[in-house]
Amino acid sequence: MPTDEAAARQRDAILGGRTSLGLELGSTRIKACLIDLDDPSVVLAVGAHEWENEFVDRVWTYSLDAVWSGLQAAYADLAADVERRFGVRPATYGAIGVSAMMHGYLAFDTADALLVPFRTWRNTTTGPAAAELTELFGVNIPLRWSIAHLHQAVIDDEPHVPRLHFLTTLAGYVHWRLTDRTVVGVGDASGIFPIDTATKDYDAELVARYDRLAAERAPGLTLGRILPEVLVAGQPAGTLTPEGAALLDPSGTLRPGVVFCPPEGDAGTGMVATDSVAPRTGNVSAGTSIFAMVVLERPLARLHHELDLVTTPAGDLVAMVHCNNGASELAAWAGLFSRFSAAAGVGLETDAVYETLFREALGGDSDAGGLLAYNYLAGEPITGLTEGRPLVVRTPDSRFTLGNFVRAQLYGVFGTLALGMRVLAGEGVQLDRMFAHGGMFRTAGVAQRFLAGALDAPVSVAQTASEGGAWGIAVLAAYTADAASGTADAASGTTLDDYLRTRVFGGFAFETTDPHPDDVTGFAAYLERYRTGLAVERAAVEATPLEGATS
Repeated sequence: MPTDEAAARQRDAILGGRTSLGLELGSTRIKACLIDLDDPSVVLAVGAHEWENEFVDRVWTYSLDAVWSGLQAAYADLAADVERRFGVRPATYGAIGVSAMMHGYLAFDTADALLVPFRTWRNTTTGPAAAELTELFGVNIPLRWSIAHLHQAVIDDEPHVPRLHFLTTLAGYVHWRLTDRTVVGVGDASGIFPIDTATKDYDAELVARYDRLAAERAPGLTLGRILPEVLVAGQPAGTLTPEGAALLDPSGTLRPGVVFCPPEGDAGTGMVATDSVAPRTGNVSAGTSIFAMVVLERPLARLHHELDLVTTPAGDLVAMVHCNNGASELAAWAGLFSRFSAAAGVGLETDAVYETLFREALGGDSDAGGLLAYNYLAGEPITGLTEGRPLVVRTPDSRFTLGNFVRAQLYGVFGTLALGMRVLAGEGVQLDRMFAHGGMFRTAGVAQRFLAGALDAPVSVAQTASEGGAWGIAVLAAYTADAASGTADAASGTTLDDYLRTRVFGGFAFETTDPHPDDVTGFAAYLERYRTGLAVERAAVEATPLEGATS
């Protein structure tokens, strides 16, 4: 709790707009986070709203109505939190930033109407397009990238393609509606189309190659016309319009004119939230998906289908191991045990359920007793699956205890990630630091310890681990505000890495866990069974078609 003097100063900062607001649209939660511009490490207030994607006509999607009702609810929750803590309601900010899950496909016509339902990163129906583009570009184009979704629409001759005026990401869409500018941060852009790290823009040669390809199938389609403008961290990206203020805050309290930072993807804000934007640093972000980001010292020697090449919010090259399936299946099991506790008359809170289960996992066998858990609610490109079926697999001689069951579930969250990280290790990539963030790391010393064993590397968690990207985008907005005032940007010599190390993380205490030898050995044994057991997962997909699937 702040002292009375500090609380009074923070109240004055809120009234005077010396704050930074971060808005993040995650897969299951929309968050709002307010920080102090003078001390960006301090979180003043938070707000949140739960939401879920829908599987409609075999497409994972969110409606745009859900986007805005969710943002309004999260913002109202934050404003109420400010009032509870400080007795005032915020009317302006020093800067605002928008972050969201990367990739996907939001396509609009000249009247700004959505042409097809939002196709999220979770969709794995772009295989032919991704394969053709990977061959054309000579770099890996994952299924979830926006260019793969666009090109699949071209291949399928979808009727909306001739009417396409522009496309963007979810963060880019929200930013556009709030500021009337169609821009994205370079990190988010790197999940749309390959980036040239020298120019911090779309790779011009690859753009030309695609335009020549598209001319044969979709005359008139050119990427320069439809892709959003690319900006780097620190650049101003527009201001809040009167219409945008009313859209975010229907109460009418919020005033227009606030500067925005470039909208970023959840990967970029995760790097910021863990101080992982310099070469030889990396982070793991665990949510509905799970991914690892490693900032590279040099380009990789060859193409790897398990690895994406993306960038930091400053435009530096990053290798990304992205897994579609993260902690959702773990959360489903926690919900089951929560219901059991209620039925038994105990009624544990959700956090207490996680705490109990995670502590039990510490007593499990290092290899999870021969159990296997696949968290595949959706397809998983790294393992070659276009669909997924969550599974628990055991043999008659497996040691089926609660501790082993929960450890298997936690190992399962990290299983596919570990397969991709071993490819990165084969390239000789070196890491000085690996940080982790996401809600599953709130229970101290459990998920963090198992991740250290999975990666055979020390893993650090900061006090903001559960705030994640909402705090990260608030920090990026604060960096833009400082750049606008002339105190921080590349031109003045204060890079994003400098800013984070000196202004944000200078006084942070990180809790670091070294890999335990038993965990390293046990996870390696688990992973070998996991790799072999993928045959069971593939058989389950074939044997149990989803409702509405066609043969």
